[in-house]
Amino acid sequence: MEIKDTYRTIALPSVPFLLKEKNSKFFGYAFPIENEEEVKVIIEELRKQNNGAGHFCYAYQIGVDKITYRANDDGEPNNSAGMPIYGQIQSFDVTNILIVVIRYYGGTKLGVGGLINAYKTVAQMSLEQAEIIEKTIDVHFIVSFDYQNMNKVMRAIKEKNLEIVTQRLELTCKIEIKTRKRNADQIYDIFNSMYPIAVEIKE
Repeated sequence: MEIKDTYRTIALPSVPFLLKEKNSKFFGYAFPIENEEEVKVIIEELRKQNNGAGHFCYAYQIGVDKITYRANDDGEPNNSAGMPIYGQIQSFDVTNILIVVIRYYGGTKLGVGGLINAYKTVAQMSLEQAEIIEKTIDVHFIVSFDYQNMNKVMRAIKEKNLEIVTQRLELTCKIEIKTRKRNADQIYDIFNSMYPIAVEIKE
């Protein structure tokens, strides 16, 4: 079975998309994110910039194997905003992403169907405007060794074309390397079989 070790996300925050519906204005934003803390910061920033807006509805998804997601209606009728936004994250098959749709109320009620449609459309257009990229899921290892084994370790890193993340080269050396998930077992075995070099997965 082939290990899935890539995921789709967006390269950069999208250009805001505007939809006007019966005098209401809906502004859509998509952001690449790595963790839930970023969500709070981004939404607080958007609230500051849009203090006349009534609703800041959003959905996000983080992770690949273990997925965390949340959909928030922010005062709109239940499931009329957050879930339609989240539905677009799913249909575009992207993760590590936050989509926020800000609504300025125009005085005319849209009804639940109208709201679902507006939030879904704005989320969809925000994603269509964004650059969707594929990233690899990487596993990081810490390789520890004495200075005299440096050549051995460096040769293996070069042969396997591994990326060095950080290195500390003193009497005892520590190098952090990363590799695609599908190669992780093989890379672990290579370093694990080199005595007296120690390798561990970085959590």
